[in-house]
Amino acid sequence: MKKKIICLLIGLFLLTSCSNLQIVSNYTLQQENELGLKRKVAIPATFFPDPIEIVSLGDSLTQGVGDTTDKGGYLPYLRHLLEKEPTITSVNFVNHGVKGNRTDQLLKRMKEENMVADIKKADAVVITIGGNDIMRVFHQNIIDLKMEQFEKARIGYEKRLEQILNKVRLNNDHAQIYLVGVYNPFSKVLSAFQELDIIMDQWNRSGRTIVEGYDNAYFIEIGDLFKNKAENLLFTEDHFHPNNRGYELIANRIYQEMHIETLGRVSTEASAKGDEE
Repeated sequence: MKKKIICLLIGLFLLTSCSNLQIVSNYTLQQENELGLKRKVAIPATFFPDPIEIVSLGDSLTQGVGDTTDKGGYLPYLRHLLEKEPTITSVNFVNHGVKGNRTDQLLKRMKEENMVADIKKADAVVITIGGNDIMRVFHQNIIDLKMEQFEKARIGYEKRLEQILNKVRLNNDHAQIYLVGVYNPFSKVLSAFQELDIIMDQWNRSGRTIVEGYDNAYFIEIGDLFKNKAENLLFTEDHFHPNNRGYELIANRIYQEMHIETLGRVSTEASAKGDEE
């Protein structure tokens, strides 16, 4: 009888030990599975996108003449709007604006190594050009202005604008391109010269038509902003360049037309591919 009891106790002990071993084994397996799961869902380094790179090319509107804060015209306003987007961590702007630049002058500067390098790494290129091409006609024919003079100058502008866009695409095949249109700064002081609005509209139509011939390129209309007589958007010292409010509205218009959902997407995907390799 005593032997039976001892055998029974030994059997229960072995059964309990096996059960405990199974529990430990299951717990260890569960831990390993959880660790494996954690390893699989670990956030990759490319989850947080790189800063968006935007290169601004052009004339005084890019340089920011008339901006009393001296921070770059529309650029700080556009940066503020973009950095509010949940998919954008930060925005780096490179400003290649030069007061007085015409299309022919911008073309020459686009051969500079630093500008080429900046365009190559850009996620977006914003261009303001054309206003000084129009003003050149004014200066050369101030005594006897005729519509034909502007029409002839527009033909040259169109050719050079195509060359500018070709140079951007030659150095960067994926960046979004935004061409900002021209506006009439004299609508309030030269109301007698009504043809100027017609001239601006013609040049804007040319710009829009040319830009539409390129993939991932867009035209930004701003002429209507400066026709609003209820609000003064011009710099008081020259009544020609935008003031702070004018630049803010230009930035808003650019932002409204930007394709945020794909901005920087190509460079981010390339970066992710590089990490995998």
